[in-house]
Amino acid sequence: MPHPASALPGFVEALGHGIHAVDTGFHRDRFDAAYLMVDGGRAAFIDTGTNFAVPRLLQALGACGLSPADVDFVIPTHVHLDHAGGAGLLMQQLPQARLVVHPRGARHMIDPSVLYQGALAVYGAGEMERSYGQLLGVDAARVITTEDGMTLPLGGRVLEFIDTPGHARHHHCVWDPLSRGWFTGDTFGLSYREFDTSRGAWIVPTSTPVQFEPEALRRSVERLAARQPDCMYLTHFGRVDDVPRLTALMLGLLDQVVALGEALRSSPDRHQALKRGLLDIYQRSLLDHGCEFGPERLLELLAMDLELNAQGMAVWLDRPA
Repeated sequence: MPHPASALPGFVEALGHGIHAVDTGFHRDRFDAAYLMVDGGRAAFIDTGTNFAVPRLLQALGACGLSPADVDFVIPTHVHLDHAGGAGLLMQQLPQARLVVHPRGARHMIDPSVLYQGALAVYGAGEMERSYGQLLGVDAARVITTEDGMTLPLGGRVLEFIDTPGHARHHHCVWDPLSRGWFTGDTFGLSYREFDTSRGAWIVPTSTPVQFEPEALRRSVERLAARQPDCMYLTHFGRVDDVPRLTALMLGLLDQVVALGEALRSSPDRHQALKRGLLDIYQRSLLDHGCEFGPERLLELLAMDLELNAQGMAVWLDRPA
């Protein structure tokens, strides 16, 4: 039997319906989540964090009264390293599990060398070693690739997968009918808990390198919202409710990001101009949201996103029409 919520480690939050958010400890507290779903004595992990998160994931599993052999699936929403970097190491600990991945991401989970080199070009060797460690591949015989509308049973529930490009072409989202919620990876943006106010959560689209496609992202977000979900389970960070308001906020900010990019397409100092423009968009939105953080606190929380979002926008702007 699962242990009571009071027995869970401090980095695990029980969300109901057998779903647990596991803070992976990446970058800072409450920045990067993996999810442990338990149903009928069977389990799945949705997103894994990095290699350094694996001990936490296994500890969460044990705190729920389960063993590694009880895990049926490891499901990265996409293969960016803060979501899937620990998948290979985790799979080594789970003898019965199969990796469930978007077809465009499968080869990178089987042989992560290209994935590693791509991340190395963005982050540099020191940051790769410090934050991600060595990536491990997954035996191809243990990999399942999804297709749009595919379903998989877990215990007594049936999970559904849909293709959700826009943030990355190797991105799928996972529908849980029991909680009526989507596991959205990065498709439904970022919602850091530090920005919660009396108005609720704040959310912002993410355009990290290298496959940001705003029109596709809008279609994916609208498709998620069309299911009329009760909640969204974000990797960054946690469960959010009030989905209609957040959808409108997300798409409104996406429009502003696109307008900024178009205005700065030929700017001689484009990268820095994009970062300044994004910060201005975020500041104005947060002020309207009732957040009173000063510029230094905003930069402290959003510096990584400003840098990566500007990089991803540049790739989008330079992509041939």
